[in-house]
Amino acid sequence: QVQLLESGGGLVQAGGSLRLSCAASGNIFRINRVAWYRQAPGKQRELVSLNTSGGGTEYVDSVKGRFTISRDNAKNTVYLQMGSLKTDETAVYYCNIKLVHDTRGYRVSGDYWGQGTQVTVSS
Repeated sequence: QVQLLESGGGLVQAGGSLRLSCAASGNIFRINRVAWYRQAPGKQRELVSLNTSGGGTEYVDSVKGRFTISRDNAKNTVYLQMGSLKTDETAVYYCNIKLVHDTRGYRVSGDYWGQGTQVTVSS
């Protein structure tokens, strides 16, 4: 059974920084694509950043230069370093990981979501 556990959210003043973590557990063989999404109240979930197994990285324009996605494959953990946070970035942030895991002797691909972590940016 694969599970993702997010941490690192909280309350921060505008201009501040936070680092989100997303740790995957289970019989994980390989992590492929990782991504962070966010959903603000009354809005649709949006993609913030993604990183592929080949090293490709993308960011939504509004966070370029301020956010950094990274991964530690040895720890099966993904990070999102967020800086110069703005009040309108208050949202629940979700990690999403596409990975391959071992189950009953088979390699299985799966797409998993974290439980979400609240980030609140105050003025």
